[in-house]
Amino acid sequence: MSVKIILFGRLADIAGDSVSVDNVADTDSLVDSLNKRYPQLATTKYVIAVDKQVVTKNTVLNKKSMVALLPPFSGG
Repeated sequence: MSVKIILFGRLADIAGDSVSVDNVADTDSLVDSLNKRYPQLATTKYVIAVDKQVVTKNTVLNKKSMVALLPPFSGG
């Protein structure tokens, strides 16, 4: 199964605006795969959103999951 990920801000500078990752069943395996492909992501802070909801624990993904990597942001 391939999952498409949308990246924003500094994360897009590292990996591009969007990437597809194969053979990931959950967000933990997604992070592992992305860190191997883009080592700079391993040292960059970001949060993961699945289907427009920020997730803080391992979350199951399917081919219809909408995944985004969001850099730290501040209000003002």
